[in-house]
Amino acid sequence: MKKILLLSDTHGHIDEKILKYAREADEIWHAGDIGNLEVVDSLQKFKPLRGVYGNIDDHILQLEFPLDNRFKCEDVDVWITHIGGYPNKYNVRIREEIKKNPPKLFISGHSHILKVMWDKKLNLLHMNPGACGIQGFHQIRTMLRFVIDKENIKDLEIIELGKRG
Repeated sequence: MKKILLLSDTHGHIDEKILKYAREADEIWHAGDIGNLEVVDSLQKFKPLRGVYGNIDDHILQLEFPLDNRFKCEDVDVWITHIGGYPNKYNVRIREEIKKNPPKLFISGHSHILKVMWDKKLNLLHMNPGACGIQGFHQIRTMLRFVIDKENIKDLEIIELGKRG
């Protein structure tokens, strides 16, 4: 059983509100637009970090993280990418691959809009944790936390960190 903290779109911002939840997780997953290595270093002090780079991330972060990160957590096939879209509106770059070989859990960031949806056609769960940074149009900073226990994704919680400003 693994307790996962899922965040995205920090845009270089890290604070005690985020780190409080990072300490409670078994693993931290970042869905891109990290912003700088300070965010990475701060999170990795507490727990293992898996992630992808996003469209604002420079060459340094692109050397640290892949564009797509596909892995197994317990018995769940996970695919994280920054600009991935969501059910019925997947990004053109990944559309064919996700149809041919869908994961059980598909995670993306980029939109700054928290969204959790079931894709009935592909039989997968899509998550976007919204944005926990302070840059962007979102009003409330958000993250997700959940548990992966063997093949089950459960105990999903939305974490609101307060207003962006």
